[in-house]
Amino acid sequence: MEYVHTMVRVKDLNESMAFYCDLLGLKEVHRQDNEQGRFTLVFLAAPDQLAEATETKKPTIELTYNWDPEEYTGGRNFGHLAFRVNDIYELCQKLQDGGVVINRPPRCGHMAFVKSPDGISIELIQKNGSLEPKEPWASMPNTGSW
Repeated sequence: MEYVHTMVRVKDLNESMAFYCDLLGLKEVHRQDNEQGRFTLVFLAAPDQLAEATETKKPTIELTYNWDPEEYTGGRNFGHLAFRVNDIYELCQKLQDGGVVINRPPRCGHMAFVKSPDGISIELIQKNGSLEPKEPWASMPNTGSW
């Protein structure tokens, strides 16, 4: 058995690509438009996995964009996607500068949570342990849910 990918339905492909690629730093691995089914699939991988990532190798995220509008709910009951990051403070600052709410700030220098434009919880985990706690993150309160 091999883990292949996690699928997330998105309402706005451009907005989701900006979040996952421009802000989080994932890279597009493969894209498939299906005229008959009226949907687009976009497979994304973390840069460290990119050399080996295809739609059947290394875990990836599949963004599914249905061309006909639908309302999706339940982002929280999905659980979350988790990414190990090089510098949690730097990434949280980039996300915040891009208009993303830091729902659970990295107060401990190790873990934070944000949400995608479609309400999917994203956990950020500091690579190689924890960074020293620092402001403004150390005293920043939680916002909303994650």
